[in-house]
Amino acid sequence: MAGRFADVARVLKSEVGYREGFSGGHWNNKQKYSSAVPGLEWSDYQAWCATFVSWAFQTAGLPRGSYPVTASCATATNWWKQRGRWSEYPAIGAQVMFGPGGGSHTGIVIAYDANTITTIEGNTNSSGSAEGDGVYRKTRQRRDAYVYGYGYPDYPGGITSADPTWKNPIEEGPMAGMTKQDVFDAVWKPDQIAGPADAADHKTNPTWQPQNILKDLQARVRSTDKRVAAMSAAITALAGQVGKGADTKTIVAAVTAAIETAVETAVIDVNINTKES
Repeated sequence: MAGRFADVARVLKSEVGYREGFSGGHWNNKQKYSSAVPGLEWSDYQAWCATFVSWAFQTAGLPRGSYPVTASCATATNWWKQRGRWSEYPAIGAQVMFGPGGGSHTGIVIAYDANTITTIEGNTNSSGSAEGDGVYRKTRQRRDAYVYGYGYPDYPGGITSADPTWKNPIEEGPMAGMTKQDVFDAVWKPDQIAGPADAADHKTNPTWQPQNILKDLQARVRSTDKRVAAMSAAITALAGQVGKGADTKTIVAAVTAAIETAVETAVIDVNINTKES
């Protein structure tokens, strides 16, 4: 599913290290993001931090309408507030707004803890300027006066926030929503593999599912156990007859009888279901 924070993070991290154009001895705000966002083509050569955020959300697959498409930090701040998706607390994947009224600079939060936020920002530099030269990964203090607030995109599944009043998504286990039939199908029906050439049903079932594999293993183990039981019985009977000084005919008869009895009474405890023993 496109449009998740994981997609946004992937897009952002791939851009760290990008630098804007340089001419006449200075950085000139020429960058690749404005031309890639419909409606923001005009913003090339302008301050581009908000454009970069719009581009990142768009590239990650968030649907339009779930984030502001603008080159203005102030416009973005108002957009979040008007839709009730604004908070003073950080959230994973939130658009962070900096400066008075949130109108100075912006980026996207990729992590936070009790004291800091980690962001990826466009049009900044190593010192965290709002008019920089490229895309940087930054760590800033959460309670710095420069941090104005956060806009929360409408991610599928919700957003994980430090805001105690915000309803965070419920994390579901990998089997959430699965029925008994789903589990049965997942175990027994997928991933057919070629059966061994000497399998009893190879001609009629050249590709096997897990149940066939276990049934063949069951048959092979039972066969092996019977052979072992037969050999053990033969050795025991032979030793007993030799000790009595019996002739060959008597020894053969005794060994044969012992093998037949051992095979018939061998305890074979290999089951794949409750119907066989």
